[in-house]
Amino acid sequence: MAKRADVVFVDGVRTPFGRAGEKGMYWGTRADDLIVKAMIGLLERNPSLPKERVDDVAIAATTQQGDQGLTLGRTAAILAGLPLSVPGFAIDRMCAGAMTSVTTTASGIAFGAYDVAIAGGVEHMGRHPMGLGADPNPRFLAEKLVSADALNMGITAERLHDRFPSLTKERSDRYGMRSQQKVAAAYEAGKIQPDLIPVALRSESGYGLATMDEGLRPETTMEGLAGLKTPFRPHGRVTAGNASPLTDGATVSMLASADAAKELGLTTKMRLVSFAFAGVAPEVMGIGPIPSTEKALAKAGLSIDDIGLFELNEAFAVQVLSFLDHFGVDDEDPRVNPWGGAIAFGHPLASSGVRLMIQLARQFEEHPEVRYGLTAMCVGLGQGGTVIWENPHYTGKKKK
Repeated sequence: MAKRADVVFVDGVRTPFGRAGEKGMYWGTRADDLIVKAMIGLLERNPSLPKERVDDVAIAATTQQGDQGLTLGRTAAILAGLPLSVPGFAIDRMCAGAMTSVTTTASGIAFGAYDVAIAGGVEHMGRHPMGLGADPNPRFLAEKLVSADALNMGITAERLHDRFPSLTKERSDRYGMRSQQKVAAAYEAGKIQPDLIPVALRSESGYGLATMDEGLRPETTMEGLAGLKTPFRPHGRVTAGNASPLTDGATVSMLASADAAKELGLTTKMRLVSFAFAGVAPEVMGIGPIPSTEKALAKAGLSIDDIGLFELNEAFAVQVLSFLDHFGVDDEDPRVNPWGGAIAFGHPLASSGVRLMIQLARQFEEHPEVRYGLTAMCVGLGQGGTVIWENPHYTGKKKK
């Protein structure tokens, strides 16, 4: 038996994220065109890779229909100009689609079946709202396997507030405000722009170019957040200000074995250490990353104290806070989402996992004192996903 190959994260890019719906910048853009644009950008950034050396393409989407269906990995590969000899497939793990594209192709690399793979995700929530056209089996309700509102993510977030009284609305609002402020500061400092692939836009008002995320609200205040409606229940705690907005966007990454990266002159931005997925009750899906993180840490022989940077998907502020409380991490810990998160960027379901990785890879470059980082997210229908990465720039020296 051959030994397991080391898997490296070569590079990752994404489109700017747009607000879903008729007023959003991507209303007139096809979902497959978003992922193809991102893939072309990724290939152009890595010209030393002969395109025929890509062994597989995994592209995720949650609502696989219309222009977001038709075996996306294969169709997007052809549209992005990869040779017809390069295969591809589609994947779905709801919000953790792109994350699962990465872990699935990484497993193929580790096993020796692939040298190089492309993994990403796309979600056009404007054209394809979550669950549109779905037909859940009647047994779910008849046998009380899942509550009727388990697919309403806002209600699952309200339940976390119920379950953990220490997770107050004030804490969620403050977290949401800080996320907006951190994203604005990261844009101001030029941290986000290098990994964005501009997308040409067409609308009734003419042509344009998407060059930054559309959902940013840097002027957010605690007073403003306090007055927002609670759409999921009267006198609730989840609002548009402490939850991620409905979003359109695509992300894509390149993975390789360490040997192939060396042979082909590709960069090594991160090394894969371990990953894990876990299931929880769908009614409280937000706690999913807790067991998946415990599992991934155990597989790696690490503890939470070994993690120097966290990129957590902010589906809802309360969901991130439940994770931080469990692991004894402060709400304002500088290791957590230093450039903000999905409350500001947006959460285009199946593409968010790779956004977390793109940002962690950039942060690793800035933090040679950090050895391990973690990307984690909750997943609709009661799951969590966690991937632990090692910093190739690690020096072992503390930052002065």
